[in-house]
Amino acid sequence: MIDRLEKEVDMLERHLQVLRMVIENEPIGIVKMSNETGYPHHKVRYSLRVLEEENLIEPSSQGAITTEQTAEFVDDLDGKIDHIIEKLDGMKIDDAAEVER
Repeated sequence: MIDRLEKEVDMLERHLQVLRMVIENEPIGIVKMSNETGYPHHKVRYSLRVLEEENLIEPSSQGAITTEQTAEFVDDLDGKIDHIIEKLDGMKIDDAAEVER
């Protein structure tokens, strides 16, 4: 049950790492991102496709670049992550709660 969430978080982490590289190095290509992150080309390509579908990046002849929506997304990101963390913290089962066996 929790394994799927962990895989989604890992994938989100990769997508955000790719986005960060585009923001810091635009324009940037797949090969450079793959070499710097250690992710295989196909995983970088998938992350780029997801980010493009979200209108956070767009392709150019020199590589991926940010869009007008990127800055707003980045500005809202920390608050959204904090909200999710609070929600997950609320889901914890207290150590004090005795589990019947």
